[in-house]
Amino acid sequence: MKQKVFKEKYHIFEIEYKKSELNFKSVDEIISALQIKIDAHPVLAFIATFDQHKHTSSLEGGEINPNIKAAKNIVFCFGKELPTPEVLAVRPRSIGVCETQDSFILNFLEAPNENANKTMEEFVKSLKTYIY
Repeated sequence: MKQKVFKEKYHIFEIEYKKSELNFKSVDEIISALQIKIDAHPVLAFIATFDQHKHTSSLEGGEINPNIKAAKNIVFCFGKELPTPEVLAVRPRSIGVCETQDSFILNFLEAPNENANKTMEEFVKSLKTYIY
């Protein structure tokens, strides 16, 4: 798992798996596996799945890198505490799942809560040994 800075200000975590490293054949299978983990978690709440590829391709002038075959986000919330209104600005969370010709790339924006980051990292790394 790499930590990167995207567009010089967004701190993200990202991991790339060669397709041969995973037991998944599609973005949808990976999203389903992540949703199982989210649903089983005692704090997390699943919100939605968003098909970024479909949305962008439906827009007039929408541009998609030709190497990207599919791209979806699974959206969920860690909302165990609501100490200030400002916390709403950094919720909910999502994990992006992108399929390229020979890889799956998963990434998420760094959360202000270290436990949230650790949980998302564990979810993403567990896919390597996940039996689907």
